[in-house]
This record gives sequence, structure tokens and C-alpha cells, in this order.
Amino acid sequence: MNITIGINASPRELDLELDLSEDELFAQVTNSLREQTPLILTDTKGEKTLVPAQAISYVRVTAPQTHRVGFAIH
Repeated sequence: MNITIGINASPRELDLELDLSEDELFAQVTNSLREQTPLILTDTKGEKTLVPAQAISYVRVTAPQTHRVGFAIH
């Protein structure tokens, strides 16, 4: 799944592709916000991203994008 994390006081967003379910992601985000601990996520490439809880303004979940190749006739 693809997620976008809005960062407080920043016009930029953080986009990640994760191998988590929505329930797992929301459990991690909720726990991070409740405990005021950093949110640590590992993307599909194995790269870890740490986001301080106080910096999270929102989390948006979107479906994975499929890339079309070639021409389509409808």
C-alpha cells in the first residue's frame, strides 16, 4: 500500500510504499501518537523511516498505482 504522511510546519509530504495492512499501519500510528514515540516504518525496499510523533499532521492511505505501458483503445 502507498501512504502519504503530512509533516507539521512543512509544505512537503512523505510518500512511502509499505507491505503492511491498513490495520497494522493505523495501530502503529495510533500507538506512536498516544505514547509520543517516533513512528518507525520500513518500506518495500527495506529502508527505514523515522517520523517524530509530534511532526505527524495526517496519514493518507492510497491503493498501489499500476503503471500502464503502451496504448489502449477503448
